[in-house]
Amino acid sequence: MNDKYIPLYRKYRPQKLDELVGQEHIKNALSNAIKLNKISHAYLFTGPRGTGKTSTARIFAKSLNCKNGPTIDPCGECESCIDIANAVPMDVIEIDAASNRKVEDTQNILEKILYAPVYGKYKIYIIDEVHMLSNTAFNSLLKTLEEPPANVIFILATTEVHKVLDTIKSRCQRFDFRRITTSDIVKHLRYISDKEGINITDDALFTIAKNSAGGMRDSIALLDQLSVLGGVNAITTDDINKLLGRISFDVLNKLTSCILSSKPQDAIEMLENIYNSGNEPVQIFSNLLDYLKNLLIVKNCREEIVFELTQLNEAQLSELKNQVKEVETHQLVALLDKCANYTKEIKLTNNPRLWLEVGIIDLANLAENTKLDDLQKRISALESGNISSNQQAVAAYKTPPTPVMKKEVISKSPVADDEKHIDEQKNIPDDIDNRVDESVEHSKEAKPDVKVVEDFSPMPKSQSIDNGEDISVLWGKLLDNITSPPTKSLLKQWANPVELSAEKTIISINSENLLKQFVEGNKRKVLTEAVNKLFGQTDSNVIVRLPQSGDKQVKEKSSLPKPKAALLPPAPSIVDEKVLSDEESVPTDEEIQEAKEEAASEAVVDKIPSMHSDMVNMVVDLFDGKFLD
Repeated sequence: MNDKYIPLYRKYRPQKLDELVGQEHIKNALSNAIKLNKISHAYLFTGPRGTGKTSTARIFAKSLNCKNGPTIDPCGECESCIDIANAVPMDVIEIDAASNRKVEDTQNILEKILYAPVYGKYKIYIIDEVHMLSNTAFNSLLKTLEEPPANVIFILATTEVHKVLDTIKSRCQRFDFRRITTSDIVKHLRYISDKEGINITDDALFTIAKNSAGGMRDSIALLDQLSVLGGVNAITTDDINKLLGRISFDVLNKLTSCILSSKPQDAIEMLENIYNSGNEPVQIFSNLLDYLKNLLIVKNCREEIVFELTQLNEAQLSELKNQVKEVETHQLVALLDKCANYTKEIKLTNNPRLWLEVGIIDLANLAENTKLDDLQKRISALESGNISSNQQAVAAYKTPPTPVMKKEVISKSPVADDEKHIDEQKNIPDDIDNRVDESVEHSKEAKPDVKVVEDFSPMPKSQSIDNGEDISVLWGKLLDNITSPPTKSLLKQWANPVELSAEKTIISINSENLLKQFVEGNKRKVLTEAVNKLFGQTDSNVIVRLPQSGDKQVKEKSSLPKPKAALLPPAPSIVDEKVLSDEESVPTDEEIQEAKEEAASEAVVDKIPSMHSDMVNMVVDLFDGKFLD
């Protein structure tokens, strides 16, 4: 009968410090400590699983207790070396803290510390997964760990060093084990494969190394599992994918192409084949995440480090480079984010198949219309005010409106040298075309930034507005055009005109609540209609915002007479003869007395607002009310 089979990860466990893979800094430190005879009483080995913590502890114990030791090259033939290699040592005690975490277990260790070693020079305690000890167990070790007997050494190993008490860590020499690089793992796997006669390709070894996440033990265990597939044909990456339930690169490449090209129908058909092949929904999204991550690396990283980060062969990297030409970084990040969210949903739901299909359809539609230039076009179109539909927004960006030659452009040209020419602009002469051409030619030489003059095309729908007109007068005219009395009253109370022109109207509102009504509410329509009426156009650009530091306060200067003032006589004893002639009748004594009382009450109202709050004054103005004594 054949001897019992020994797994490869145990068979090829390193026996000397020189045989450690990927931990050069630890090999040098421990070797120098042995050479210089500077052996500490406590060590703390920390790092990811499968990186050689326990193996290093055993090698260090063997180097200290060898009959030729302490030595960096133990003989492996003495009784102490043989016992450590066979994991049945007398002087090296391995303890699993996960199953011996109580304070009673720690006290049993402390009771045996007093006994002298049997074969070697030291009694060595290797406590694996030491972070699993309870706080009381840790505290019972403190004093002994600080000042143990001369022939006792503690080696603590853990994958979660943050759970170890600081008082324990401060009493140990700490060594951090790093993840083993993929290239080092592949070299060691090739060495074991050649020695064991395992027929496997280099690509398959790279796949094994990537799947192990920097752990040598996991890599060797997977190679041991694949060794049963060896034969005439070499073991390939496809064999590993089938064994691990992973999706092949070619399948992921086709699925991702359907997603990036926004073809949900093709993506669903691909998904059906993948799912029927035995792949679980979580595994499908996990593989897709890894593939999209590689695309992101190829898109943004230098070629020198792409191979190290992705661990793909040249043919696969060439496929990724061709695929990322038509995709942008923000698209890949969005796809990764969506994929991660759907992975969480699948883990929590009772119907993972449903979320798998929904997720793939969502991913396949996400890339559509999300390119950066399209987004920039839409933003520009929104800023210009053309937001009726997506098609109009894109069209507005691609074909901006023809600039209109305004009178201020002519007034700024060298032709307008005196105030007389400004006055003449109110009535545009017949030879305006010739003047504009001269202005254009002169402006090109003097001010190259004035380019819109070439596209002079007066719009028949807008009437000319004199820019020299006082903004307060325009503000008064605008308020007169407001058809809604409440809106007009609110504008008088809270609004201030910043700019009033046919091209742009900017009004500041000193209230966030009212600002929403003029930006999104029904009052915006009333304001826009008033501006259109003021400038005689239909597409006025109206901007309503909060006040800013540079805004100047403008008071209304109405150009229209007050209706009540025009009807009321200044006093009953003084009646304007002209008014009487226009009315063609002399008012009676009762009418004069009534007009007198109304004028007196209006005078009182004009004085009272200063005595009341702004809100009370607004209500009075809103409902044409008056104050009663």
